[in-house]
Amino acid sequence: MSPVLAGVLQLLALTAALALAYRPLGDHMARVYSSGKHYRPEKWIYKAIGADPTAEMRWPAYLRGVLAFSAVGVLFLYALQRAQGILPGSLGFRAIDPDQAFNTAASFVANTNWQSYAGEQAMGHVVQTGGLAVQNFVSAAVGMAVAVALVRGFARSRTGELGNFWADLVRGTVRILLPVSVIGAIVLVACGAIQNFAGIHGVGQFPGGTQQWNGGAVASQEVIKELGTNGGGYFNANSAHPFENPTPFSNLFEVFLILVIPFALTRTFGRMVASLRQGYAILATMATIWLAFTALMMWTEFAHHGPAFEAAGGAMEGKETRFGIGASAIFSVATTLTSTGAVNSFHSSFTGLGGGIQLLGMQLGEIAPGGVGSGLYGMLIMAVIAVFLAGLMVGRTPEYLGKKIGTREIKLAACYILITPALVLCFTAAAMALPTPPHSMLNSGAHGFSEVLYAYTSGANNNGSAFAGLNADTQWYNSTIGIAMLLGRFLPMVFVLALAGSLAEQKPVPETAGTLRTDKPLYTGLLVGTILIVTGLTYFLALALGPLAEGLAS
Repeated sequence: MSPVLAGVLQLLALTAALALAYRPLGDHMARVYSSGKHYRPEKWIYKAIGADPTAEMRWPAYLRGVLAFSAVGVLFLYALQRAQGILPGSLGFRAIDPDQAFNTAASFVANTNWQSYAGEQAMGHVVQTGGLAVQNFVSAAVGMAVAVALVRGFARSRTGELGNFWADLVRGTVRILLPVSVIGAIVLVACGAIQNFAGIHGVGQFPGGTQQWNGGAVASQEVIKELGTNGGGYFNANSAHPFENPTPFSNLFEVFLILVIPFALTRTFGRMVASLRQGYAILATMATIWLAFTALMMWTEFAHHGPAFEAAGGAMEGKETRFGIGASAIFSVATTLTSTGAVNSFHSSFTGLGGGIQLLGMQLGEIAPGGVGSGLYGMLIMAVIAVFLAGLMVGRTPEYLGKKIGTREIKLAACYILITPALVLCFTAAAMALPTPPHSMLNSGAHGFSEVLYAYTSGANNNGSAFAGLNADTQWYNSTIGIAMLLGRFLPMVFVLALAGSLAEQKPVPETAGTLRTDKPLYTGLLVGTILIVTGLTYFLALALGPLAEGLAS
């Protein structure tokens, strides 16, 4: 079987699996967030944290819950890392340095999982399981809660109430993420991923010395790392490591975990706004971009540009032979079009245009299908922008799902889409202009610039992957990327929740003959075009200096 055909068949199998899971998972999540019932373990949690799950919240109170919970998470994870040297199960590792501890705490709480350290050489069992793995669950649940709050804003009228953050957080964790993670961990263990609390041990003698590995609860962390679109690996090689991702089947299963909740949330959206066709329109937009990016990535990596590429069957540099080009391309697009950031190959070794596709996938806002929760609310913001542009073209007040998109709503949406590009471009410009940060670049020229642009794009978009040619374990990069991750995560949430509150207060507008049908293919095309145009106008010059220049020169 040719490598190209193998890649296409894997893509078809993945699409079929996602289609089979779409309806049951989407309906289940809609029931979870619409239910008035509280299970006994959930009641114990509410009692422990002193929360009333039945109390409705307006958007400022909901936002305070998000920010307070996340702030406590940052402080707890920072303290846990700084105390690692005296904790049991530390495997002899010392406490994490202050700048790196801040960067890691910000990273995992912001659902980014950017790692400027080698996991197996820095983190013990307590930090890995009691700190990082816990944040993999709750940071994903926070994103889902904010998305559901925005959906309620569209679904409700004449009220500013968006639900209860604590109830949404606990239900998302207990009823969605935990059950799927248990099943997924069993599958990964069956595939060969390790799951233990073993210490450091040698695995063989080599001319350079003894190679050592440490064990860990890898399978259980790997599954939530992908399911929650987190991305932080137990090992430095991330999902290229055979202990995390042993076989081609486990690789495809992990891509399925990355995509399944973001895609299924579109059906949850359709259920909650009482219009499945609206959910299908958002799904079609996400799927169109995802499939187009995957096809383009496979084409760039399989294209033959000389004897070395022809002998290897494509651009095999930096890719695992047990996966090949097709599976690596599928994984790469899935992880950069979502806020996952996990890697099964060396992104810096992709072709110049392939690296550009990875960058562009993050710069779209990671909305196709995007992160758990963040992908849906990011796409709905773009849907509001698209409706507004359509309204300008026909000269009438735009409407979406029966809600008028007025001055307040469009200002909030505009602020949302401007925050992340501002962080990316300003921090990249500062890093290139100052004398010290460029010393961290492994390469010069266009590829070196791409390394820096990729780092801040990944951080501000809460992705977490890296070109890896950049030495980011410096005070400058640990601090600035940490700030970019926190601002890139929580500032957009402010505008999402404010928009949700504004929409929930409105009275529904009856549909007329002049109302734009947002459940039709025409609108899907308009939405895809809006996303690409907005992103292109924002980032084109930066991309031209980096991956486009490199790709045209090769």
